[in-house]
Amino acid sequence: MEVRIEESWRNVLQEEFDKPYFAKLAAFIREEYRTRQICPVNRDLFRVFNLCPFDRVRVVILGQDPYPDPRYYYGICFSVPDGVPIPGSLCNIFREIHDDTGRPLPASGRLERWVEQGVLPMNTIFTVRAFDSGSHRGHGWEEFSDAVIRRLSDRRDHLVFLLWGAEAQRKIPLIDASRHLILTAAHPSPRSADRGFFGCRHFSRTNSYLREHGIPEIEW
Repeated sequence: MEVRIEESWRNVLQEEFDKPYFAKLAAFIREEYRTRQICPVNRDLFRVFNLCPFDRVRVVILGQDPYPDPRYYYGICFSVPDGVPIPGSLCNIFREIHDDTGRPLPASGRLERWVEQGVLPMNTIFTVRAFDSGSHRGHGWEEFSDAVIRRLSDRRDHLVFLLWGAEAQRKIPLIDASRHLILTAAHPSPRSADRGFFGCRHFSRTNSYLREHGIPEIEW
């Protein structure tokens, strides 16, 4: 199947695009875009991959579902456009970065500045009906995102995987811990950040690991 995605990702994921589950998923998503309002809009479906080629990934941040509000989600996990309020989870991420590294709190919730440095903030489900959280679970995105994680684990070395919350931590068996750094904490949601996200120091620990392996640090 021909999928519009950055060329390096196409090369490593073509086997997935040719599988029956992905054809079924693609047919479902096409019909959803035709008949429903879907987040993100079609052109942004693989935005984070198009901005961060496979060989440039240094850090993976796993989310779950996209924001279901069309004003917020445009294809980068946790990121929001300028002009909308920064969501609570992202506010807490920025707060932890400030407490951990001393960097000032940013005014913008756009995370392209991370993605361009090799941070891949990826939801494990890529689409959702507007204002209907979780509506695209169980249609094949989970299998596809698992394949992305496996490819990164198997074909790259010295990546950092930031797994926040129970859903993200279920992906640990997909990652080779002998080749990569896995950091876990509570989810940064306002409902759970006080139970282990604040104080996790994942951002300085990520940079320490990258530095130890001769890889440029991330300017969070």
